[in-house]
Amino acid sequence: MFSRKHPYLFFILVFFSVIAVTLTGVTLLILIGIKGFDFARFDEIGGEKVGIVEVTGLILDSKNVISSLKKFREDDSIKAIIVRIDSPGGAVGPSQEIFREIKKTSSHKKIVASMGSIAASGGYYIAAGADGIIANPGTITGSIGVIMEYTNFKDILDKIGLKPVVFKSGEYKDLGSPVRKITSAESQILQGFVNKIHKQFIRDVSKGRKMDLAKVEEIADGRIYTGEEAKVLGLIDRLGNFEDSIEWAGRMGGIKGKISTVYARQKRSSILEYLLGSSFEEIANHFVTKNMKAGYIYRP
Repeated sequence: MFSRKHPYLFFILVFFSVIAVTLTGVTLLILIGIKGFDFARFDEIGGEKVGIVEVTGLILDSKNVISSLKKFREDDSIKAIIVRIDSPGGAVGPSQEIFREIKKTSSHKKIVASMGSIAASGGYYIAAGADGIIANPGTITGSIGVIMEYTNFKDILDKIGLKPVVFKSGEYKDLGSPVRKITSAESQILQGFVNKIHKQFIRDVSKGRKMDLAKVEEIADGRIYTGEEAKVLGLIDRLGNFEDSIEWAGRMGGIKGKISTVYARQKRSSILEYLLGSSFEEIANHFVTKNMKAGYIYRP
């Protein structure tokens, strides 16, 4: 036997064979991730169903959610839709786009927003567009506000002797520059910008929840609320879990018997993206490459 005559050589061959197999498996997984692997859960049961669209993690892009809402809206077998939210919010634009699509869809089919552990700021923004909102008693929600921030490196640059040189076409073209002190006039401009976006948030909550604008303004100071507090304030309609939201949405949609559910197909994601919940590229683009950012986001 070869293994007996050459034990060390045999061990080396087995060792490298195992490594080769392992590397092949990893390579295949990477290739699957690059090409995109469908992790969708799609219930193919016939009959009347409730469609479920999940919004998890940071809201940095709206394309997949909008696409899912549109597909469910056009599918006659889907009688109602649940938007399951577990998000602290995110960018302003995507949150507003999802809110608009939910409002558009609600004119065709009933939509229930189901809140998980957190549905704050932009997460609450999109929920406000639904026909009804249900949350757990301890769900973190509210945080109706806007935050804009940037990091100023001027003091560090002064210490190491770096002097930035900027050529600009207008006085405010480098507004929010991290390499110099902000002026009083620039602070006023940025604060005014934040205030305007905040008013848009308040207006859409008032519109979506059919609440008096002044009442929303009173509670829209950025603070978070529990699900119980939110119900008292009129920010949500019911307390309950995910199963309760399925029952509620199904009955709202006119389903009489057993309620089946169908999950929207998610984008074809790499394995790492699937496990971590958010795209590395999206997070980098939003929080690293952009110096100045405004968001509907809650940060504990």
